[in-house]
Amino acid sequence: MNAILRRSRPLVVLVALVLVLAACGSDSNSGGGDGLSGEISVDGSSTVAPLTGAAVEAFNADNPDVQIAVGTSGTGGGFKKFCAGETDMSDASRPIKDDDEAEGPACKKNGIKYEEIQIANDGIALVVNKDNTWAKCLTGDQLKKIWEPDAQDKVDNWNQVDPKFPDQKLTLFGAGTASGTFDFFTGAINGEEGASRSDYNATEDDNVTVQGVEGDKGGLGYFGLSYYEQNQDKLNLVQVDSGDGCVTPTKATVQDGSYTPLSRPLFIYPSDALLARPEGIAFVKFYVDNSEDLATQALFVSMTSEQLAESTAEVAQLAGNASGSGSTTPTT
Repeated sequence: MNAILRRSRPLVVLVALVLVLAACGSDSNSGGGDGLSGEISVDGSSTVAPLTGAAVEAFNADNPDVQIAVGTSGTGGGFKKFCAGETDMSDASRPIKDDDEAEGPACKKNGIKYEEIQIANDGIALVVNKDNTWAKCLTGDQLKKIWEPDAQDKVDNWNQVDPKFPDQKLTLFGAGTASGTFDFFTGAINGEEGASRSDYNATEDDNVTVQGVEGDKGGLGYFGLSYYEQNQDKLNLVQVDSGDGCVTPTKATVQDGSYTPLSRPLFIYPSDALLARPEGIAFVKFYVDNSEDLATQALFVSMTSEQLAESTAEVAQLAGNASGSGSTTPTT
C-alpha cells in the first residue's frame, strides 16, 4: 500500500522538501518517535494529489511505518469512493456536493462523517502552444464562446474566436468530467457546472494535456496553475480578462482574488474514523502545520494568513478531541 501515485515533479524539489520538513518534524508535531504505524488510503483530485504526495513523503521521513497510498480518480470519483467507505481521506479541488447522490447523501447514508479542511489555493491556468503568438489574453466571453455546449462542431478554428486570430485549427484539452477542475472551470466560464462541449480531449492526467498542447500549434488546454509552473518551458500561459483588464495567474493574483473567475481553494476531507486513529490525526496535523512550506516547495499557492489560522485552529481542536475522547466532532 506504499505506492504513492503522484504527478511528475523535479526530484530535487521533493528531496529538498523531505529534508527540510524532516529537520523540523519535531516542531511540527509530526508524531515522529511515537511508533506510529498503520495504513491510510487517499484518493481524489489530480490537482491536489502532488501536494498530498509531497506531504506523505515528508511525513514518512519520521513515520516510515505509516503506509499511505494516494490515488487520482478525480474529485468526483474520489468522493464516490470516500462515501462508499473505500478510502480514509479525499483530496478535492471543490467542496463536496450535498445534493449529489454519489457524494453528500451517500456519505450520510453510509454513516461516513468527515471534516473539510483547506490546505492551499489554486488558479486554473489556460495554456497554448509555444508557437501561438496571438492568444496572449482571452476574455471571459471568448472563453465561453470556445467552451460552451453550443460551441461543439461550430467553433473549431481560432479565427472563429476572434477574426484577428489566424486560420488555425483549434484543438482543445481539459479535465475529465469526474474532475473537480472540470466542475469548477465549467461553472466559472459557462455559468453552470458540467455544462461544456464534449468534443475535446478529456483526461484526468494533466500530463496528457501538457503533451497534447505542446504538440499542437492550435492547442488550448486548462489545468491547475502548478502544472503550468513545472512545464512553462513547454507551454505559453494565457492571461484572462474578466472586464478589468488582462490578469496573469500568479500566487499574488490567486490569493487576492484578482485572477477572476479562475481562482479556487483546495481541500482535504479526512473521515472521522481516520481522525480518531493516532496515525490519522498525526498525518492531517502534519499536513496543515507544514502546508505553507509544502505549497511553496511543491509549486502551489499557499493559504492566506487568515485561511491558515482557520485550518490550524480546526485541526488543533480535532487533535484535542481525538486525544481527549478518542473521537472527533466532524462536519457532515
